[in-house]
Amino acid sequence: MALELPALPYEKNALEPHMSANTLDFHHGKHHNAYVTKGNELLADAGIEGDDLEELVRATVSHKGPLFNNVAQCYNHTFFWNSLSPTGGGQPSGAIAAKINEDFGSFDAFRSEFINGGVGQFGSGWVWLVAAGGKLKVVKSANAETPLTEGATPILVCDVWEHAYYLDFQNRRPDFLASFLDNLVNWDFANQNLAKA
Repeated sequence: MALELPALPYEKNALEPHMSANTLDFHHGKHHNAYVTKGNELLADAGIEGDDLEELVRATVSHKGPLFNNVAQCYNHTFFWNSLSPTGGGQPSGAIAAKINEDFGSFDAFRSEFINGGVGQFGSGWVWLVAAGGKLKVVKSANAETPLTEGATPILVCDVWEHAYYLDFQNRRPDFLASFLDNLVNWDFANQNLAKA
């Protein structure tokens, strides 16, 4: 399969005022698109194929460097777009709500750990909610790394590379992470992923 730039699952202005259309123009239209273009070049040169994006990530992890970085960034970004919703944010519902309470003690405890994880990721990277070993955990990853290659099931992710938030929040990463949870996080997507874990 060739890497493709997926259409956003909402209009570019649908996340305003929490994430601007200007941010999505740059982040989706330029950054993500550049990973697609370069990733396809490198996959062709390496002769690597896969049936889906997750398979391509796993097939390229041993290569490290530019090939894995571009393919994994396509996966991470696609997962991030789906972790956002114009009607998202706030308290979760359904199975994910019960599991968060079970594994973190409360939603507030999860919220604090998630924000602290994202703030504590030095430099560029991601903060994830994953299922591993029957429990939900907050993990962070640097650059293009993804818990997909560590045997965990990604449930949600927030991008903490500066281009994800700088136009809207400047250097206020904690405020961006709080806004993600309070206004944008897609709990329906989390419930879908939890059902697969």
